[in-house]
Amino acid sequence: MVNKNVTRNGSNSTLRLNENVKLNNSVNTIKLDDAPLNRFHIKIAGLTFGAHFTDGYILGIIGFALTLMTPQMGLSPFWVGLIGSSALIGLFLGSLILGWISDYIGRQKIFVFSFTIITIASVLQFFADTPTELVLCRILIGIGLGGDYSVGHTMLAEFSPRKHRGVLLGSFSVIWTFGYVAANLIGIFAINTSPDAWKWMLASSAIPAVIILILRIGTPESPRWLISKGRIDEAREIVKKHVGPNIVLDDESPVQTNGSFKTLFSKSMRKRTAFNCIFFVCLVIPYFAIYTFLPNILEAIGMNEGYGTDFLLNGLLIVGAVLGIFFTVKYSRRGFLISSFIVLIVTLGLLSLLPSSATVLMIISFAVFTLIMSAVSNLVGVFPAESFPTEIRSSGVGLATSMSRLGSAIGTFLLPLGIAGIGIQYTMLCLTAVLVIGAIVSIAWAPETKSLTLSEASNNGRKN
Repeated sequence: MVNKNVTRNGSNSTLRLNENVKLNNSVNTIKLDDAPLNRFHIKIAGLTFGAHFTDGYILGIIGFALTLMTPQMGLSPFWVGLIGSSALIGLFLGSLILGWISDYIGRQKIFVFSFTIITIASVLQFFADTPTELVLCRILIGIGLGGDYSVGHTMLAEFSPRKHRGVLLGSFSVIWTFGYVAANLIGIFAINTSPDAWKWMLASSAIPAVIILILRIGTPESPRWLISKGRIDEAREIVKKHVGPNIVLDDESPVQTNGSFKTLFSKSMRKRTAFNCIFFVCLVIPYFAIYTFLPNILEAIGMNEGYGTDFLLNGLLIVGAVLGIFFTVKYSRRGFLISSFIVLIVTLGLLSLLPSSATVLMIISFAVFTLIMSAVSNLVGVFPAESFPTEIRSSGVGLATSMSRLGSAIGTFLLPLGIAGIGIQYTMLCLTAVLVIGAIVSIAWAPETKSLTLSEASNNGRKN
């Protein structure tokens, strides 16, 4: 209301004008979490998706390369497992270390540096003549991919509007699957070309890597990270330039305390940290263990009927990844995760117990397992990025990713040894037990982050 002490002359008019200006500004101002999707959001998403395509390609091609290099190099099951898991070992290190570093020096620097490592190490694979050299190259690739997982998820989450955040973060799984399937198709057609085709298979990952590296040069820093460091003016300029002149950040006050890695294990965060690490680990152990050695698994359970089953399962991976986006948008994050774990337990349990003569039931079980595993994998890009506050977001995402890759590396390393030692049936039952653990932890601790702003999602339920 206009103050009664203000006269009814020009002062009254000026006050009303000022009030109207403030009203118009408040109407036109939009928070970053509610900003409309624009070309910049799509660009950041595309650059991050490209990384996941490369990741899927790198982890998918190694199974076919191993088929050729095993007799050529005389590899033992130990070396087969170590080469197959070496990129995952690197992912563990890169996610943990580079994610932590990015919370201190910024997201953008790691966003570019990670793909510099990937590009160089991908090329070096072509010149690897011993198992040791190849392991070292793939560990370097994994370090780059691990850093990118931590920073890519974080960058996109910190720019994305909440209405589209689930779709954008969940789409990582779709693009990863396309990369994995592309690797399978190339592997299928290249495997019979020459004994040294494995060198070209592995080095070909440098093609998408160098394209992404070039396109990432010049990307802006995350405004939320800048705010957390007190660099408010820089953050506002980035938002104004790339998102819109009327877009403001939800919170333009720097944090009172600097986030540190140990904050992840504080009383208010440790349950959230444990959930993200454990559910992630329990999903990716069976995923990577089974699909890294898919041809061997299909042969061991009597489903190696030419390439028909392989093509079917790769198609289901793509369909499942697309369905996962729909489920992420349509249903609650928590409900989608828990129900998926239950279906995976049932189907993998059936695969473990069914006799090899029950071909139709085994194909159906494997098909459903593949479909749901691919769909729920969308959530590994969503939950960690939404669960941690800005000052420790990359560290949190990095820790969850690193733990998942450590688990995957162990599972991938042990799978060929398990099949050789205790047989395929008991090996699959062990993987089923891993899924049971994931289901229990999700029922107990999974938060609901759907439809919340990024600040609300990262704080919701932290003290519970």
